[in-house]
Amino acid sequence: MAGSRLEKLGTVFSRVRNLLSSGVLKPEEKPIWYDVYEAFPPKREPLYVKPYSNPPTQKADPVPEIFYSEDEVRAKFCRQYTAGPRPFNLSKPNFVSTSQRFVDKYAELKSSTDLDEAALFEETGKALLKEGIVLRRRGAAPVSEEPQGPLQRVRLSDVMGEQVTDATESEETPQQSTQS
Repeated sequence: MAGSRLEKLGTVFSRVRNLLSSGVLKPEEKPIWYDVYEAFPPKREPLYVKPYSNPPTQKADPVPEIFYSEDEVRAKFCRQYTAGPRPFNLSKPNFVSTSQRFVDKYAELKSSTDLDEAALFEETGKALLKEGIVLRRRGAAPVSEEPQGPLQRVRLSDVMGEQVTDATESEETPQQSTQS
C-alpha cells in the first residue's frame, strides 16, 4: 500500500477506499476486511488524536552547583592572562598547567599574607615571574619566546642562510670547473 502506515492522515479504510477509487488498487486486490468494514462501520471513526501531554514544569534541580574558590581564581586568571584554551601535554605524567601553578601559588600566598584579592592576584603573578614563569596579559604585545618544539627551533634565517650558502657554493663550482 502506498503512503505512510501511520494513521495520522486518515484511517486505513479511507486510504484503501481512495486507492480503489483512483484505480491504484484493482477491485480484485482489495483486502478481505474492506467489505466487512464498509457494511458495518464503527460507531466512532478511529482517528489519530495526538496524546495530550502536560507542559514541562520547572522542577528544582536536585544537584546544587558546585563552585570552588580556586575555580574563581582560575577564571580570573584565564580572563586576564590566556588567549583561549590550549592543549595540555598529557604525555608527561607530572605535567602541571600554568593556570594550576597560578592557583597553587595564589592559595599559598593567601594563607601566608593578608592582602586583598586584587593585590594578592598581582603578587601571585610576580611570584611566578620570580620562579621563571612569564605570564602575558591578554591583548599585550607578544614577548619573544623561545620556540617550544624541535621543529619550531629552526628559524627562517637559518633556513635562508643554508639556501644562500648552497647557492654561493653552486655558483663557485661551475667557475672552478671552467678554470681547470
